[in-house]
Amino acid sequence: MAVLRRNFILTSAVIMAFGASACEPTQSRNPAKELGPQTLHERTLTLDTHVDIPLDYMKNVDPGFQTEQQVDLPKMVEGGLDAAFFIIYTPQTQFSLSTPLSVDYQAANKIAETRFRAIQKLLIEYPEQVTLCITADEVREAVKAGKRAVLIGMENAFPLGPDLSKVELWARRGVRYMGLTHMGHNQFGDSSNPKIQWGETESLHGGLSKLGERLVRKLNDVGVMVDVSHAGKQTMMQAVKLSRVPVIASHSGVMGVAESARNLDDEQLLAIKANGGVVQLVALGAYVKALTPEQEAFRMSVREQMGLETDAKLYAMDDVTAGLYRKRLAPMADIAPAASVADFVDHIDYAVKVMGIDHVGIASDFDGGGGIVGWEDASKTPAVTDELERRGYSEADIAKIWGGNLLRVMEAAEAGRR
Repeated sequence: MAVLRRNFILTSAVIMAFGASACEPTQSRNPAKELGPQTLHERTLTLDTHVDIPLDYMKNVDPGFQTEQQVDLPKMVEGGLDAAFFIIYTPQTQFSLSTPLSVDYQAANKIAETRFRAIQKLLIEYPEQVTLCITADEVREAVKAGKRAVLIGMENAFPLGPDLSKVELWARRGVRYMGLTHMGHNQFGDSSNPKIQWGETESLHGGLSKLGERLVRKLNDVGVMVDVSHAGKQTMMQAVKLSRVPVIASHSGVMGVAESARNLDDEQLLAIKANGGVVQLVALGAYVKALTPEQEAFRMSVREQMGLETDAKLYAMDDVTAGLYRKRLAPMADIAPAASVADFVDHIDYAVKVMGIDHVGIASDFDGGGGIVGWEDASKTPAVTDELERRGYSEADIAKIWGGNLLRVMEAAEAGRR
């Protein structure tokens, strides 16, 4: 059945992408790597659960060559990154309970379709190097065969629209996890980061909406992992309690190391542990390392100088103002060092201490804001393994953190499918 599904996906992809692919250059696109004695990193199946792609992916950005992206095929080979979830991300637009007909689901769906077709084209253009995987066993088989395993995740369920009729379609297409929310509340639940500039308060639904509850059950039914990253605490706790199979947080940090509305506190970590799930710790600097008091003071002085004292004014600034704001914040980097691999592994240490080794994983959030000193792109991936080894993690433990735990949850989702 898995082979039939993959053939269906690739056949439809060929039909949609034939015209575009016919115009691609014909030079060799098979990056190679000289293999020396196997290191621990090379022996480990490495799986990154969150790699974003731009809207012009496979058009103006060809990942078969070295690019300015943090993840492309040569960088994956160089860094020994075996598998990754490529993300169908849709930004949240304004959602209203009082005027539901004004919500633009069509535009959101168009963005999702664009990114999905780009992933399809990646599979068509580089069949010798990558393969779509929709089960945990297929990931293992792909890596054993020397290919990069491509998995698909959907960040923000917003493009589904006002009902659940498209859930099975996305599951058939290969989506293996789906995030309930993003920045801003949506039809399924409350976000960890309400859009203050839209007048959103901390809660719109009190956690999951009724439709959100149905979505959790539906995802369980079709074997797609429920992703609680970006969900508000109530939303996340309710989803974990409701799901009959383990859930994931596909790219989150821990509050015990760095305070952020996006990070998970100990109660949330323990709830995911009790559910049998896994938290994929994210290598995004702002969530890895909190600002020092001196940096906070500098940032506030800049905001006051620019008339951005309130959060409402800050989040409502236009692109020109935002660019100037970022430029004026640049000296903050001289006040304290940026987040590093060591800081990132502090999150792993903390989560392992609270949850145990079986519930912790890794996500880069590359090309979506991720990247830290020492792990700036996929080519530098061994640095994370080296730091884990330096801190005394065994080879078996590192294998769990780098992918084994996520594959276990993926298997549980498959087994729980109806």
